[in-house]
Amino acid sequence: MFAVVRTGGKQYRVAANDQIVVEKLEGEAGSTVTLETLVTAEGGTLGSGQVTAEIVEQKRGDKVIIFKKRRRHNYCRRNGHRQSLTVLRITSLG
Repeated sequence: MFAVVRTGGKQYRVAANDQIVVEKLEGEAGSTVTLETLVTAEGGTLGSGQVTAEIVEQKRGDKVIIFKKRRRHNYCRRNGHRQSLTVLRITSLG
């Protein structure tokens, strides 16, 4: 059985004992969170908050370099970004 959940503006297809990496959610390692459910394997909806997950760890993603340049205008900008991420283990569906 699987479910489609939404968190951080993205949708994930999950099953029991799956590990997924999502945008940062509040909480410490070992705490549980509930995720908004869209559909299940049977095609019906479970309703809001039926999928529970355990937070495995909070971490940071790889650095992404943003580089802007305009030719012949003496304009050059370099910036970096590291996204905060949360690793979740799905404990139960519904």
